[in-house]
Amino acid sequence: MILTVCPNPSIDTYAWLENIEAKKANRILALKEYPGGKATHVAFALKELNMATTLFGNWAGTTGQWIKTACSTKNIDVDGITLHDGQNRKCYTFRSSLAAFNNTELLEPGPKFKETDWELFTTAFQQSVSKHSLVCISGSWPKGAPENAYNLLIEICNRQQKKVIIDCSGEQLKNALQQSFFGLHINEDELKSIYKEDSIPSIIKKLSVKVELIAITKGKEGLWLYYQGKLIHANVTIDKVLSTVGSGDCLTAGITYAVEKNLNMEDIARYGVACGAANCLNEDLGMLKIEDVNKLLPKVIVTPLENKLMNN
Repeated sequence: MILTVCPNPSIDTYAWLENIEAKKANRILALKEYPGGKATHVAFALKELNMATTLFGNWAGTTGQWIKTACSTKNIDVDGITLHDGQNRKCYTFRSSLAAFNNTELLEPGPKFKETDWELFTTAFQQSVSKHSLVCISGSWPKGAPENAYNLLIEICNRQQKKVIIDCSGEQLKNALQQSFFGLHINEDELKSIYKEDSIPSIIKKLSVKVELIAITKGKEGLWLYYQGKLIHANVTIDKVLSTVGSGDCLTAGITYAVEKNLNMEDIARYGVACGAANCLNEDLGMLKIEDVNKLLPKVIVTPLENKLMNN
């Protein structure tokens, strides 16, 4: 059973309107809401793949209750703590016929996180980790959380000898990389900004000292996966993209699923790419359908990259 950890859950919202005019009332034509936050997308994808999972988060206010109820309707177990200052955020994606405005995002700040909340969170987290075989931590933290929160949670997982896969950025990622852990999903731009160089093989060589499985993505250019001393590239072509929101999270879910199933490296890459692409075929935010994954899996092209790349 996989523990998915969403530090900053949200309600992801499609909002349809034609335009925004300054200093005028702008009427939203329609709304559609989805449970969100990076690890929430991971949890929903895992459940669609028939993998048992618990979603662990910081829950605040009526929006937090809405997200938990939405998870329960999909038979996703929910765990975590309650924050009493604020509400879980809403993240709006505006849909419009105007290309310059379409897919513009507006993100609420979310609840505040206090020092006492961190103590409660880590205590509950330790208990939940002990009941699961693999941990996936993904996404941002509410304001007030420690900048080394990922680092500290990784330490708890390592003490319990549990594999952990993370997907984060900025200071959280920099602090997380101060110690060793199992898996990392990161986009190419974030990776280059941390290491201040352009050579992916060179960066992987440095990262591999700390991280066993490294998944690097660059949108439609696919996935570079390093694992067990090997480097491969995987990608798949799809006919039509309906939404890219949550595709990276669904890719994380595919990799996490394959690792839990103890699949080989090539199949780990296939599941990651197929799940990320399956999300693009679905208009719903951060969601995939298992039938799309199954259709895409045999179409994923996996290319071994020469070992000499790792020796440069």
